This record gives sequence, C-alpha cells and structure tokens, in this order.
Amino acid sequence: MTRTDVTRRRTGRRARLSGLGEDQHPGSNVRAIADIERAGQQERRGIERVASQVAARCGTAGFLWSQIVLFAAWIAWNSWPGLRHFDPYPYILLTLMLSVEAIFLSIFVLISQHEEARLSDRRNALDLQINLLAEQESTEALRMLRQIGQKLGIDFEDEPDIEALEKATHPTSLARQIDRMTRKGHT
Repeated sequence: MTRTDVTRRRTGRRARLSGLGEDQHPGSNVRAIADIERAGQQERRGIERVASQVAARCGTAGFLWSQIVLFAAWIAWNSWPGLRHFDPYPYILLTLMLSVEAIFLSIFVLISQHEEARLSDRRNALDLQINLLAEQESTEALRMLRQIGQKLGIDFEDEPDIEALEKATHPTSLARQIDRMTRKGHT
C-alpha cells in the first residue's frame, strides 16, 4: 500500500467519522477550487497565455538587469572611440527600440491584467455564492436551535439579536445599502 493510499484511507475515515461524505471533505473542496482555477487557466486564448508569460518574465529582477546590461553595452559600444558606431549619440535606434519594446510590453501587461481581472471576478462570484449558502445554512441552524430551545422551555425574548440573525439576508437590499454608504463616503 502506497503512502497516497494510506492518506486516502485516513481522509475517507475522517470524513465518515465527521459525518461528511467523501466529496464533502475539506480536502475535496481544495481540489475542486484547484480544478476550477485550472479550468479558468485553460480557457485562455493563445495570445492571453503568451501575454501572461511575457508579463511574468518581464516583471522579474533578471529582466531588469538584462536590460541594464544591454543598454550599457549598447551605449558603451556606440560611444567608445575607435569602434564602428552603428547608433551614435543621441542613440536614435536605441530610443526607437525602447519605444517599441515599451508599447508591446504595456500591451502584454494590459492583456495579462485583463485576464487576471476576469479570473478574479470569477473567484469573487464563487466566493459570493459560497457565502450566501453559508448564510442560509446558518439562518436555518439558528431557526432550528430556537425551536429546540422553545421545546425545552428556554425563553429567548431577552435576545433581540437572535431574531435579527434568523432573518434571511437579501443580497439586493445589501447591495443597495453598500452603494448608499459608499456614495456617502465619496461625497
């Protein structure tokens, strides 16, 4: 039996002991989220993948240092007496190449940021759905606890917060409330 098999058996045993099904175990949630992330990455078009790779490579210290060395060598070659200068001062060819590089790098970064924003929006929507489901489950659990307490003769009249928490959350009214509060903060 391999280490992976032992881990699966332990995980399955813990899930059965906790009352969770195999697909409800927290580890399965992590795998599900990883699968969703992979699916989002695979949905990207070719240019989006290239843009992300270029942006990732160009956003490193190694790229910065290579640019510094390249520019220093270019300027040194074209300034050193006795060498054939292919781009003499004011280095017009170097300026042109840097401008073109800046244009393409900014486009790649914008494409990459757009793709990251799309994936972030997807994560936020999933997060919102999970939070709403958790809120519904919590509200239902509070209702059940109140009913159990009432059957046991426990008086909840002194607890006004419990009644408020038992009410279902309405996302549209919350969104309006947030909009009103953020508008007040910006004026």
